[in-house]
Amino acid sequence: MKLKFSMLFLLVGLLGFAQEELTYQKPSKEILDLADYERAPSVSMDTKKEYMLLSYRNTYKTLDELNQEELRLGGLRINPITNISSTVTYINNIKVRKIKDKNEIQVTGLPQNPKISNITWSPDEKKIAFTHTTATGVELYVLDMASAKATKLTDANLNANMGSPFSWYRDNQSLLVKMLPKNRPALIDAKKDLPTGPTVSSSDGKKSSNRTYQDLLKNKTDETNFETLVTSELYKLDLNGKTTLYKKADLYAGEGFSPDGNYILITTIKKPFSYIVPLSRFPMTSIVYDLSGNEVKVVNEVALSEIMPKGFMATRPGKRSMSWRADLPATLSFVEALDGGDPANTVEFRDEVFLWNAPFTSNPTSLAKTKQRYAGIVWGNNTTAILYDQWYDTRNEKTYLINPSNPEQAPKVIFDRNSQDIYSDPGSFETIKNQYGRQVLALENDNAFLIGEGHTKEGQFPFIDEFNMKTLKPKHLYQSAYKDKKESIFSIEDFKKGDVLVQLQSKSDYPNYYFRNIKKKNQLTQITDFKNPFESIKNVHKEVIKYKRKDGVELSGTLYLPAGYDMKKKEKLPLLIWAYPEEYKDKNSAGQSSQNPNDFTFPYYGSFVYWVNKGYVVLDDASFPIIGEGTTEPNDTFIPQLVSNAEAAIDAVDKLGYINRKKVAVGGHSYGAFMTANLLTHSDLFACGIARSGAYNRTLTPFGFQSEQRNYWEATDVYNTMSPFMNAEKMKTPMLLVHGDADNNPGTFTLQTERYFQALKGLGAPVRMVLLPKESHGYAAKENILHLLWEQDQFLEKYLKN
Repeated sequence: MKLKFSMLFLLVGLLGFAQEELTYQKPSKEILDLADYERAPSVSMDTKKEYMLLSYRNTYKTLDELNQEELRLGGLRINPITNISSTVTYINNIKVRKIKDKNEIQVTGLPQNPKISNITWSPDEKKIAFTHTTATGVELYVLDMASAKATKLTDANLNANMGSPFSWYRDNQSLLVKMLPKNRPALIDAKKDLPTGPTVSSSDGKKSSNRTYQDLLKNKTDETNFETLVTSELYKLDLNGKTTLYKKADLYAGEGFSPDGNYILITTIKKPFSYIVPLSRFPMTSIVYDLSGNEVKVVNEVALSEIMPKGFMATRPGKRSMSWRADLPATLSFVEALDGGDPANTVEFRDEVFLWNAPFTSNPTSLAKTKQRYAGIVWGNNTTAILYDQWYDTRNEKTYLINPSNPEQAPKVIFDRNSQDIYSDPGSFETIKNQYGRQVLALENDNAFLIGEGHTKEGQFPFIDEFNMKTLKPKHLYQSAYKDKKESIFSIEDFKKGDVLVQLQSKSDYPNYYFRNIKKKNQLTQITDFKNPFESIKNVHKEVIKYKRKDGVELSGTLYLPAGYDMKKKEKLPLLIWAYPEEYKDKNSAGQSSQNPNDFTFPYYGSFVYWVNKGYVVLDDASFPIIGEGTTEPNDTFIPQLVSNAEAAIDAVDKLGYINRKKVAVGGHSYGAFMTANLLTHSDLFACGIARSGAYNRTLTPFGFQSEQRNYWEATDVYNTMSPFMNAEKMKTPMLLVHGDADNNPGTFTLQTERYFQALKGLGAPVRMVLLPKESHGYAAKENILHLLWEQDQFLEKYLKN
């Protein structure tokens, strides 16, 4: 085997790449008209539904935006000049509207050519703070909603390298702001800095199943630059621009006010840093301070977490998930593993939840123990809260009613279900804003409320249920009955009056917001009126088709036919299938469908929908379940299930009489690209395929990938069989390989596509590789996206249509 691969790489090295001198291209008019459109604004509303903020941004970034200075350190991608993430998508304009009015008011006081991000409402929702990124740094602005006027509060000296650089004080008059240290040292130029020695890492013999991460620290220069970029000073800033130093320079990773506003929980990063895990697993210390900056209590100290047990339910020992309890003035909640964080250990309880009251002079008290891994709490009041736990291996999740004032009272199981069984999903508990401005469980008398997506075998019918906390029984208050539209329920605005915020859309009607009154014959009041920017496909035929694969598993996909297609004549057209495999533990869940034919048809580069305008049939989001029931893992039979899914999809559309089954192409992104390469390698169902930003050699992700928890040495045959690279000699079907040359996704290094292309080229396969400059795992620049669409169009015209 070693000799075989050595000879293969030697051959590839001799052949080299055949480069093309190609500038950026644009796709044909049918596709360009859909791809080059003006995006509707995003909508944010206050909880009282008095004001609406409309945020506008460009449909795409530009290549120039991606071509900025960038350092990749500890899992971060940072612009070292502006001190904000290099991956931020900026807003270029904001407007204000009173919801009861129709007029949009342009916000005044904005900078020229705004680059807005980190939009955050004040606790009383009368103001909004946001940042603007200049050529040299990040500034802070505050918008007064009533006057629609923005005011600049700081120079371009904020440190947004760790995310949002500010938090509102509860008084609504001040903000806690992370600023650059006044004497920050210059960054070290890694290209010019001569090392003083080698980089050395060692293992102490303990097992650690770390997956492959991108953008890690690599040497002492990286460590120094990371420390320089993350270090901030904390200031209290009032709305007149006056600053007061709150805490001196440190590596601040997170700041959070207690609900009553009297304490601040601050987390800082400590040394030693790591070269094998990102900053989220670096040592950290969490300390509670009072408003004067005095230390109240060190509440958590986390060691470097490089050693982790195997499995998705593995976690680190010690306190985790520490946060303020939303319904009390100043109480921390946190969780500790009772199994050492190792899923392989057999214990009665996996986790224990604790409460700790400020000023933390007494010890934490136990609130509850969970049979499975803790998955969150929705706080309500002194006697009512909702607790969740889960276990990935069985896909089980449980929902409990607990009494926070009486830990001796056993949690009551409300729901016990398969997390992948969407037809049994009871919905999510509705929350409201309490006196502290925090979201807590909405309770009316003895009732809580559930809002559900409403997926059923017959279609999607979202609902609102009243849930009685004494009987633990739900009662329907409202269920959408639309069959020609899709309704999404966002929130209950007035429980007594029955006012609900919803969104309505259809395949040709852009999603818009409405108030629905469920007590007045479901009366509707329209709030927004955004138009369809894709008029050229509003008349295409769209339906969700359901079919079965050979073993009886039910599958589905959204089928598109060109506008004006003669359903009686049934011309045989080429078929494009876009899909993404998903793992399941049972056939019933795998066969359920969340697709809705009334979803607005929103063409984007992540699908084949554009090509319905060019005379293709498109099956979008086709079901590709990979099932492993009982002790069998899904990937044990990955290839045959993959081929069976594809065969069933083609058979289903062919049976309808729409396609020439000799002209079928398949495509996918990321794990969908991995799927595509395997289908072209192990079946003769397709004329060609398009694989984007995938991973093709699973030995390069030896400690798991996607939903595979076993490592390479535990499942060698599985890893090798599933790797298209290991079977490159079998691949004879035309394939277009695309990858961003700056991929930041764990496991899908750009090298994966480069090496796979080398193997296929060396073996004489018909393959084309396109590397998109400056792009991460998801593509962003307009130049790259339009060229991608051109590449795909040219490829499909050559290898499929003609």
